[in-house]
Amino acid sequence: MTLVEVAVGLAILVGLVGIVVPVLPGTILIAGALLVWATESGDPTAWLVTGLALAVLAVGAVVKYALPGKQLKAAVPTETLLVGSLAALAGFFVIPVVGALVGFPIGVYVAERVRVGRTAAWPSTKAALRAMGVSLLIEFVAGLLATAAWLVGVTVV
Repeated sequence: MTLVEVAVGLAILVGLVGIVVPVLPGTILIAGALLVWATESGDPTAWLVTGLALAVLAVGAVVKYALPGKQLKAAVPTETLLVGSLAALAGFFVIPVVGALVGFPIGVYVAERVRVGRTAAWPSTKAALRAMGVSLLIEFVAGLLATAAWLVGVTVV
């Protein structure tokens, strides 16, 4: 295993962490690391593996918005999601590293409490959290599949 492959492996690992903890753009970091590996390797197999892994990441990026988005729109209005997103952005700066994860549900709950009242606010908040979890899971699985492809590629090349 070369120094480049070790560095790429570390970048991919940091990218996987970045998917779960929204500090770094995880998927972009993984894609960049794969491109560095293919460029440095120069092997056609490395480019094939990178192309497949990038396709998996692209499909994951599309599905992570499409699938949970349909479920979410049925349960939570767009205005509430906007408030949750703004609260996540504010939380990101107020509480470094985990603030976005804290701010989003608080923002959704407050917006829903104003809109529908105390009793009905919690079910909407749970629906938003479920959709957020599904989205994160989809992106993480895509990252893991791309990582697995890279590991196979490193073994073959």
